Amino acid sequence: MKGLVIIMKKVAIIMGSDSDLPIVTPAIKQLKELGIETEVRVISAHRTPEEAHEFSSKAIENGFGVIIAAAGMAAHLGGVLAASTTLPVIGIPCSSKVLDGMDAMLATVMMPPGIPVATVGVNAAKNAALLAAQILAVGDDKLMETLINMRKEMAQQVRDKDAALQEKLKEI
Repeated sequence: MKGLVIIMKKVAIIMGSDSDLPIVTPAIKQLKELGIETEVRVISAHRTPEEAHEFSSKAIENGFGVIIAAAGMAAHLGGVLAASTTLPVIGIPCSSKVLDGMDAMLATVMMPPGIPVATVGVNAAKNAALLAAQILAVGDDKLMETLINMRKEMAQQVRDKDAALQEKLKEI
């Protein structure tokens, strides 16, 4: 159709605390590299629950396609956001001084039936960004092609490293 403009959905990155910024920075950078508009906010599941509900309940109408929620300790942020939207929510459990992120991991993955939160590894913000991009790419052929090419480049990097290793092993 001539004149049809497809606008890519945005990704929201919501942190429970500004102290999570170093953890989510790789996600912000990855999404920017992919040309995906990103909005980053601090919203607490426990200290500002009204704002969490307001943000997630209006996320679809505000042009978001995926929400990434980064939280540590009592990591309920992903679940609180997911409770008010049907958008995909991806949780990033953040490590803390206590239990090294295992508590956040368990809090993020243990959602009740009907309110899913996809979860990446502890502090795995880049994977959260890539998962968000893969979700958006289902309806965006150009983004899908970019992701396929990234995978090909990663595979070639591994092959190049193996070849370099094989050369070093000849010297041993």
